[in-house]
Amino acid sequence: MTQNGPLVLCIDDELVGLKVRKILLERVGYHVITAMDGASGISLFEKEPVDAVVLDYSMPGMHGGEVAVRLRRLKPHIPILLLSAYVGLPQDVTSLVDLYMTKGEGAPVLLEKLGRLLQQPVATP
Repeated sequence: MTQNGPLVLCIDDELVGLKVRKILLERVGYHVITAMDGASGISLFEKEPVDAVVLDYSMPGMHGGEVAVRLRRLKPHIPILLLSAYVGLPQDVTSLVDLYMTKGEGAPVLLEKLGRLLQQPVATP
């Protein structure tokens, strides 16, 4: 498969949110792979030529902060955008990622922040 757009790994335990994010990102030209938990996300991150990660914070087993620590050890240069339903995550968590946003900020903010991380022009769906 030839890839034109950046490869984005989305990690989220909520299937509906994951599917919606995948559709949104693919509609504007990203290639998207998904994982429903931290462990499988880390495994994909190791194997695939990922350009950026969109990571949910609140997941069972391993929260986004713990996943971010592992991703940073593997490939420290890959940008991570942390998503959370919670406003005001602790500094020790937000310091592990490049950008942080709440899920309530919506799709336009997600596209703008991800585009900024990848230095891509912002496309509209």
